[in-house]
Amino acid sequence: MSGKIKNRNAANAEALTGGVSCDERILRDCHQLYTDPASGLISVAETVGVKLLAPRKKITVMLMGNHSAGKSSFINWYVEEHIQRTGVAIETQGFSFVTSGRKRESLTGNATLHLYPHFKPLQEFKGVSEYLSTEICTSRQKRFSLVTFVDSPGLVDGDMKYPFDVDEVIMWLGDVCDLILVFFDPMGQALCKRSLNIVEKLNDKHGDRLHFYLSKADEAGGESDRQRVMMQIVQELCKRPGLNKCGFDMPTIYIPNPNKPSRCVNQIEDVCRTIEKTINQTVQNTLNSLEKDCEVISDAIADTISNDRQVSASNRRARCKSCFLTLLGFSVPLALAALLVLGVLSKELLEVALGPEGTETLSLYLAPAVKLFETLSVEQQLYGVGGMVLLSFLLLIFARYFFRTQPTMSGKQKRQLQEKLEYVQEVVKTKKKKLYDEYLRQSVSDQDMDM
Repeated sequence: MSGKIKNRNAANAEALTGGVSCDERILRDCHQLYTDPASGLISVAETVGVKLLAPRKKITVMLMGNHSAGKSSFINWYVEEHIQRTGVAIETQGFSFVTSGRKRESLTGNATLHLYPHFKPLQEFKGVSEYLSTEICTSRQKRFSLVTFVDSPGLVDGDMKYPFDVDEVIMWLGDVCDLILVFFDPMGQALCKRSLNIVEKLNDKHGDRLHFYLSKADEAGGESDRQRVMMQIVQELCKRPGLNKCGFDMPTIYIPNPNKPSRCVNQIEDVCRTIEKTINQTVQNTLNSLEKDCEVISDAIADTISNDRQVSASNRRARCKSCFLTLLGFSVPLALAALLVLGVLSKELLEVALGPEGTETLSLYLAPAVKLFETLSVEQQLYGVGGMVLLSFLLLIFARYFFRTQPTMSGKQKRQLQEKLEYVQEVVKTKKKKLYDEYLRQSVSDQDMDM
């Protein structure tokens, strides 16, 4: 199971010719705005040190419950194709992803992780990679084009051993799935402790994503039998502090069969409405996240440009201080040189070199220093010269190391950042507004949109 791909014929390839729904196109366009290699928000954000995650183009719905609870049968009914194996035996031993695509194919092993990069952390669970698979079908029934189902292994108590830590994997998937459907069947396995333990943990973290259903309700016997089964399940659930909440609901569902009519109320359409509601909420969340990410990127770019201006101003101050200390450091040896010149050269030579006025001016300014220097002994003069040289050296060191400049952006980099800011503000935000309007027009009239 190392990435082998099995080809199958498309069951309903003609469905591919159907139009793309508005929600599907909105999610696809939002995903493209993030992942475009040339100007995607992810690449723009990376230039200013911001990490973004691209929104998914589909919602992920995980089905869980004890074995033979009807999870695979529900998927087959929803897509209106026989995708998953069904039966009383434990048919689903690993995690199977069911999604729509261009042609009918089965992916196993590494191919599944390559198709779903956000599920790659599953590799860290020992033994899981060998029990991952993906079923791609061309069905576009209901809202399947916007849904990826995760069919989990049937849970049982007792000595049943799984080749991986099924509890931990389901908990991890619960963190990344948008919706979790828990199926309880009325055939005696609904009170499986393993199922209840996992459900309780999931409810603590993602209670808003969990929805409970009594599956195979038509096999529970008469109405009184169904009521008794539901009471037993609810009582067992309410024993768990985390699951004992108000407004607990568990609709009865079963796969409709024209050849086997039943008087039991079938609320399976409620599952479809729950999925559709999650899709609508995901579209809204995606559009809202797009706007927030645009603001984050805009603020980051503005902060980067502002910080660069501050660094440039700081660099100018540092250069001024460095130049001042450098001049001060060089002025000490120049003063010493002038003293030496006055002491060694005769007045006639100085007048030839500087002229009478220059010689007089130089003498006037250096006369105090010369007189002070002459009052010192030879030893004191040597110490004085050494101290002045040391002071000059220290001033030059200060100028070099204590007033270093920091790197700044070039003019080209600033222009590129400004262009990216304009792109986010003018192009992406305009596109987001247009997508939001298209989404709302599905529900309200044009007259309401213009108000």
